[in-house]
Amino acid sequence: MSADASPVDADARLYAYEDEDYVPYVPLKKRRQETKDRLHLRARGVLPHDDPRDASASPPRRAPTLMEEARKLQEEQMQHTRKTDAEILAEEEARILEAHTTRKKLRSHAELAHGIQYTEPIRRSWRPPAFVRTQSEREQERVRKKYHIRVEGVHVPPIITNFRDMKVPSCIMAYLREKHIETPSPIQMQGLPAAFSGRDMIGIASTGSGKTLTFSLPLLLFAVEAEHRLAYTGDDGPVGLIVCPSRELARQTCDSIEAMATVMEQDGYASIRTLLCIGGISMADQAHKLRQGIHIVVATPGRLQDMLQHKRFHLANCTYLCLDEADRMIDMGFEEDMRNIMSFFTQQRQTLLFSATMPKKILDFAEQSLIQPVVVHVGRAGAASLDVIQEVEYVPKEAKMMHLLETLQKTAPPVIIFSDNKHEVDDIYEFLLRKGVEAVAIHGSKTQDEREFAIQSFKEGRKDVMVASGVASKGLDFQAIQHVINFSMPKEIEDYVHQIGRTGRSGKTGVATTFVNTHIPEQTLLDLKYLLMEAKQSIPSFLASLQDPRADHGTTRISCAVCGGLGHSVTQCPKLEDHQRRHAAQFTRGDGDSGF
Repeated sequence: MSADASPVDADARLYAYEDEDYVPYVPLKKRRQETKDRLHLRARGVLPHDDPRDASASPPRRAPTLMEEARKLQEEQMQHTRKTDAEILAEEEARILEAHTTRKKLRSHAELAHGIQYTEPIRRSWRPPAFVRTQSEREQERVRKKYHIRVEGVHVPPIITNFRDMKVPSCIMAYLREKHIETPSPIQMQGLPAAFSGRDMIGIASTGSGKTLTFSLPLLLFAVEAEHRLAYTGDDGPVGLIVCPSRELARQTCDSIEAMATVMEQDGYASIRTLLCIGGISMADQAHKLRQGIHIVVATPGRLQDMLQHKRFHLANCTYLCLDEADRMIDMGFEEDMRNIMSFFTQQRQTLLFSATMPKKILDFAEQSLIQPVVVHVGRAGAASLDVIQEVEYVPKEAKMMHLLETLQKTAPPVIIFSDNKHEVDDIYEFLLRKGVEAVAIHGSKTQDEREFAIQSFKEGRKDVMVASGVASKGLDFQAIQHVINFSMPKEIEDYVHQIGRTGRSGKTGVATTFVNTHIPEQTLLDLKYLLMEAKQSIPSFLASLQDPRADHGTTRISCAVCGGLGHSVTQCPKLEDHQRRHAAQFTRGDGDSGF
């Protein structure tokens, strides 16, 4: 030890070696003097302002350990990934939808085998008038907004608000005036120009809004054009094909097309032959038309497949395909039927899908399968018609029959009564007959002759009441219906919308009365409650008191992406649950993978 080193300094050096974090003590007077000296040196410019010795003025901090850094990183990650119940629910719904949505495209086997993929819409000869083509997109959007029309797609054809500017033949316009159709409905204003232009389209509008004319009139005019170009013979297949989910709807659509074709033929246009392709009709009765050559086929999937497989006709010249009530056509067991039918097409076609309800699953499927589709929305998909006055009544199960007689007194006939059980349909029918009511019944177990007799006698006014299962709710058009009675509330809100849509058609007002009781699931009643709220209808107290469990999660009320119901999310969707049960049953039976 040197002579001038004190014992304290020696001890300090000793502890400094033992502990690297040790900071030697500097008296306050000495620290103040050093600070004063540095300030003088900076003022003279000798010492820079970022003197590293400034850092030594404060004691150094201990470096964090690896364990501390790992803990801090984990806490930051937990904070970042922490989600609300609503966010977790949204992610779960997205996963369910992903599993539920088909990724298969609606294309023919030849197209899939050879990798053929069309990128441009089919070309048609129709063009809108010059003054319409020169309208700006802003002007077009203003008209769409006026009629509550939303469109999606690229290069959307213009909206046209009268039949004359659409270049509809004068004889057809006169025929429509006789039917009290003076101007196009909103779906027709946008849908007809899109179809005339050759565009693939998805049309979504409420029941009774004129969807049938939107897809049948373009096909009729295309057929007339094809016949003028080259006369059709027995070897030529149809120009276009319309597929419907039920026999009754197919017959109604075919009758409508034949009526317009007759009007055009009387005005000097070519004769157009249509073929109704449904079960219950003898093949021999249709042989004559097939030998002459057919222009238009209206069919149900089962009979259409049978006739194509037996080579009764072919689709080599078919360039137009429409799926009416598309949510039913592509849903569940119909998907493979349609895929089999697609294998008979040999060239590009224009495809149109129409329905009052169009869940996300169907939209995804269609957008993958269609070419640059134009999606036309008139109102919310799955919403009830605003022309229907909806009344919901609490009726105990044992009192329904007698209450039905009282409810029938609300309006004059004709009236439709719906039940979701065919045995109950027969019971109601027999009860009404005993009470002296002129009634007919229709359900899936009736023969074709019985079904046709029921529909015809009801349309002609020979019967006042029709008792029906769900088969009659899908698209059938009875113009004069005053009143619809839901004797039993459908399990799915989609079916409820279809059923009450049999009244309040073409701008007329109708009444829909629905019986409910404690046997109805609360979730279905919630769907009904929100549907009534959306349509600004009176809500009975027993529905108003229902609480929505989703409100606890803070989620906003949006429609279910599978069925369109407003009272539940995808995770509680009854339609999805029913599909999953059917899909599981197929694998249990070994039926393969024909569903979604």
